[in-house]
Amino acid sequence: MRIPLSWLREYVDLPATESGRDVQEKLVSAGLEVETVEQLGADLKGPLVVGQVLTIEELEGFKKPIRFCTVDVGGANGTGEPQEIVCGARNFQVGDKVVVVLPGATLPGGFSIAARKTYGKTSHGMICSTDELGMGDDGTHGIIVLPPETEVGKDAIELLELVDEVLDIAVTANRGDCLSIRGVARETAIAYGLPLRDPALIDVPAPNAYGYPVQVSDPFGCDRFTARTVTGLRPEARSPIWLQRRLQKVGMRPISLAVDVTNYVMMELGQPLHAYDRSLVQGTIGVRRAQEGEKLVTLDGVERTLHAEDLVITDDRGPIGLAGVMGGANTEIADHELTEDGVNGTTDVVIEAAHFDAVAIARTARRHKLLSEASRRFERGVDPQAAAAAAQRTVDLLVLLAGGTAEAGVTEIIAPSAPHTITVPAGHPDKVAGVVYGRETVVRRLQEVGCDVYGQDELIVTVPSWRPDLADPNDLAEEVIRLEGYENLPSTLPKPPSGRGLTHRQRLHRRAGRALAGAGYVEAPNYPFVSEQVFDQLGLAADDPARRVVKLVNPLSDEEPALRTTLLPGLLGALRRNNGRGSHDLALFETGLVFLPREEQGVATHLPVDRRPTDEEIATLNAVLPEQPRHVAVVLAGAREQAGWWGKGRPADWADAIEAGRAVAREAGAELIVRKGQYGPWHPGRCAELVIVADGTEQVVGHAGELHPRVLKALGLPERTCAMELDLDALETVGDGVPQAPSISTFPVATQDVALVVDKPVPSGDVEAALREGAGELLESIRLFDVYENAEQLGEGRKSLAYALRFRAGDRTLTVDEASAARDAAVALAGERTGAVLRG
Repeated sequence: MRIPLSWLREYVDLPATESGRDVQEKLVSAGLEVETVEQLGADLKGPLVVGQVLTIEELEGFKKPIRFCTVDVGGANGTGEPQEIVCGARNFQVGDKVVVVLPGATLPGGFSIAARKTYGKTSHGMICSTDELGMGDDGTHGIIVLPPETEVGKDAIELLELVDEVLDIAVTANRGDCLSIRGVARETAIAYGLPLRDPALIDVPAPNAYGYPVQVSDPFGCDRFTARTVTGLRPEARSPIWLQRRLQKVGMRPISLAVDVTNYVMMELGQPLHAYDRSLVQGTIGVRRAQEGEKLVTLDGVERTLHAEDLVITDDRGPIGLAGVMGGANTEIADHELTEDGVNGTTDVVIEAAHFDAVAIARTARRHKLLSEASRRFERGVDPQAAAAAAQRTVDLLVLLAGGTAEAGVTEIIAPSAPHTITVPAGHPDKVAGVVYGRETVVRRLQEVGCDVYGQDELIVTVPSWRPDLADPNDLAEEVIRLEGYENLPSTLPKPPSGRGLTHRQRLHRRAGRALAGAGYVEAPNYPFVSEQVFDQLGLAADDPARRVVKLVNPLSDEEPALRTTLLPGLLGALRRNNGRGSHDLALFETGLVFLPREEQGVATHLPVDRRPTDEEIATLNAVLPEQPRHVAVVLAGAREQAGWWGKGRPADWADAIEAGRAVAREAGAELIVRKGQYGPWHPGRCAELVIVADGTEQVVGHAGELHPRVLKALGLPERTCAMELDLDALETVGDGVPQAPSISTFPVATQDVALVVDKPVPSGDVEAALREGAGELLESIRLFDVYENAEQLGEGRKSLAYALRFRAGDRTLTVDEASAARDAAVALAGERTGAVLRG
């Protein structure tokens, strides 16, 4: 929300010496997030004056239309003579009043103006557009044409209010009241301890039977609807400069007088309004839920198919607007400059000021992907009692600026409701903050935000209509704490018991990360949100457990409403982005939580904030949360080893992904079994299943290998991309947490190499397992160092696997016969189990 300081001063008598930075500091201390303070016109220097165009000469022979103008600027140029100016714009004519910058002036951005020769003429200044003066968009993208009554020679800097400060506030979802000048002015008045001139405190006539007929069929969706009628508007009336400038400063584009007035009042009071052309409304205005499949063309020209939950405004023909979101094109206010066939534009309007259900408006806006200033306010909470004042303010401005007449009829439909009341102990804010404020301070602060407070030790607090976010005692405590100053809360560091340090689980996570980083991987943390469509792209089966997700009630993005069950979507997205930016040799890893829904769903209870929750309360909360095991995953693409003078290098392949899994398992002290597998996104012929043995039972804890070409195409990934994912918590359960130092033997090692010929489908892991078991206790390590295939030498469908076996005894030097016997036993068992025979 953009807040011009000049507008804010109308409602709060700030000291003249207070700058935007000073106000920013006060509001930040009160809990509002003021992101920036924009200095409008900070580097603007005159003379900048109003001029009247006297003559226009069209210059010929140039690629674009050029005009040579003489402009009367009064005595601003010191001579009183017409100013000669070259200009390329064409949206003005002789007699128009324009803004002229004279030589010696400086425009925003440090652009100095001087007389210069161009297009064969000397131009003594410029005729200015809104862009050149940093005023924002006025819809014309051309020269500023001022009202005819504007005085020639008048200072345009003052006239156009070009020098100002604008506070840009990031309004949180619970503070809809601050999406208005009124709301921010209230916060400013509290911060400075000054009185507030509330713009909503105006005289409003009582409802009567003569107002425009309105029927509300859904009082839950619309609990308040005010309608007022203004007739006899001058269609040619334009928004005055001050109104246009205020809209531009808050980031809105002036459109037409009637629309500008409704936007102005919305920004001032926070109440969205809509103006209907009365001549285009047929019969009674109604509020109801849409019928499934109904059509409506909104003001943006898009035909929308309505949903049965959409709240709509109707007349006798059907929908004429999406309630709280956007009006319909069939009752749009007509501008006199755009009408044809003798139509002079809108002269009679019906003003709507209503209060709609926040949830209904939020869902409609998201359903139609139609976010507007009105929907932004309704979904965050609008003051229902401001509707009548906003309608009256709109009527007053239309009568004043467009010469209209306010009809005596006033329609106001209100659904019965009671003010929200909260009972809270007077000392509750003290318990929450750990600071003694005292009853007097608590009552004073709550009254400052608009609450009515009664009682002594037990306070009965009636919440103001503009603060729907105050729902329970903790909300009231937060109000007291923020107004007293978060910076005044004492900082007390917790004192943990000595000697504990990191948990075993935390140390494992760090060791796994360090191991992968040492192997050349770069950590790439990702958001835990995914779309359910990604599971189709990953090729997961319809009944895959990973498809069962926890969905967020209020997701940050409608496209990613679920919590991840696998780390791969985020990592592969990061790989795709980096590859698209020119980084083709990538090795990324992440350790993070995944979220698995429980079979039985429960509702979490609210934990206390004035004391530490008990173990039972924490256990109850954890019991309804989804299971959250920690996984580790890697993705690779491009070169694993770079080419250079040291060698040819090599691309990343499935073996690197498997080795990453082994590296993590080593850090956990767990034995990882690698065997052929097939799952989801991995290539069926290049996928390894990663298995551990827990309590005597094999358990699959992950997969590694090369991804399927269909997955690569669906996700836009490089060719031969590889990945690995492991359940890190499962590894921890079977791992040995005791750090193992490397053993150094005083006895020499005996190395025996064997080359075994097997059928191609036989996994090397099966051969290695047989060799390891057959070699017995003397085997220290085994390593596959060569795979050879040659049909002429080995036979069709055969391959050779060469292993290096290292034997060592802990108490003696092995003899050749002992090492050879262990090797022969290993080969014999491998031959028995896999059909392996010694090569040659």
